[in-house]
Amino acid sequence: HPLAGHNGLSADIAREREILSQIRKRATTIIDTSKTTTKELRRKIIQLFGKGGELPPMNIVVQSFGFKYGLPLDCDMVFDVRFLPNPFYIPELKNLCGNDQPVKDYIQNKPVTGEFEEKLFTLIQFLLPQYVQEGKSQLMIGVGCTGGRHRSVFIANQLGSFIERCGYGVQVIHRDLIKK
Repeated sequence: HPLAGHNGLSADIAREREILSQIRKRATTIIDTSKTTTKELRRKIIQLFGKGGELPPMNIVVQSFGFKYGLPLDCDMVFDVRFLPNPFYIPELKNLCGNDQPVKDYIQNKPVTGEFEEKLFTLIQFLLPQYVQEGKSQLMIGVGCTGGRHRSVFIANQLGSFIERCGYGVQVIHRDLIKK
């Protein structure tokens, strides 16, 4: 407790109530959070102070990255695409990236890519409304390959486009694209 002393928790809470009593008298709304979940509190605050009482849309970010540079710390879920065929080992594709058409064609033309995208998109299509219903305000999805230049960039772009087609706002970021 912020006012923790030697008198015990009950005394600390009583002191806090005394200090805040003048603010409480001026308050136009008081929310008792003693039996309120975080989700319920968020909804209540939005109802009271949000625009039209509606939940804001969930902010979705899809981030490609290279495992050799470390996992992004802020991701809610991470997909490892190192099992997809690697354009790095094709001399004419090595210095390109997942944004370049020859690399896109190489990855997309592999049967495993289509099968993976189908399964990934089905999972994401199921999960997004669940997170919205839960009241999550931000969702960070990481897509990683070895260096973060080819496969993860391509799949992150594909996933971002799919999420947009599902009616959600999304931002796609390529963390390690410029690293060599």
